[in-house]
This record gives sequence, C-alpha cells and structure tokens, in this order.
Amino acid sequence: MFQALADPNRRQMVQRLCEGPASVSELARPLEMTLSAVVQHLSVLEAAGLVRSQKIGRVRTCRLDTQALRAAEGWISERRALWERRFDRLGALLAEQDGTLETGEKA
Repeated sequence: MFQALADPNRRQMVQRLCEGPASVSELARPLEMTLSAVVQHLSVLEAAGLVRSQKIGRVRTCRLDTQALRAAEGWISERRALWERRFDRLGALLAEQDGTLETGEKA
C-alpha cells in the first residue's frame, strides 16, 4: 500500500477519489500522461487494495476503498504512539539527568 502511495501521480488520483467516484478519463484529465499510463497506475492502486473499479458500458468508474486507508491509518497511529512513549521516556530521563547535574550530583 505504501509503495502504491509513493508515486505522486497515484497520490493525486487518490486525492481526487476522496471527493467521490471518478471515471478513468476524469482521473487522467489533470495528469500529463496517456490513458494507458493512468490505467497502469490505477492497476497498482487496485492491487494495493486502495481503489476498486467497475466497468459499465464503455466507462470504467473508480472508487476509493476507505477500509484500506483506515488500515494504513491504524498502522501509522500504532507507530506514532510507540514513538511518543519512547520520546516521553527519553524526555523524563533527560530531565532527571538535568536535575541531577544542577544539584551537583554525579550522573
């Protein structure tokens, strides 16, 4: 999923899909690439579980799969909480050492 989101063009497509479903043509309009390149990028997003598409007649409509984004958000939140706890412990340790140094005691 993160590899799929590493590309700025795919992030732009995801951003557009946050506003609602869009056809491949609508997604391609602001991008400077061919329709076939857009389809390849969409294939990467679909393989990552971020986008689902449905073809009705000649129009392929893409939708964002918000559940996949929630899973990524949960993973990032867990990492953030872990690092915040570590930084809090480091801050407490540094404050303790700073207090020890101020009183003249050896650390």
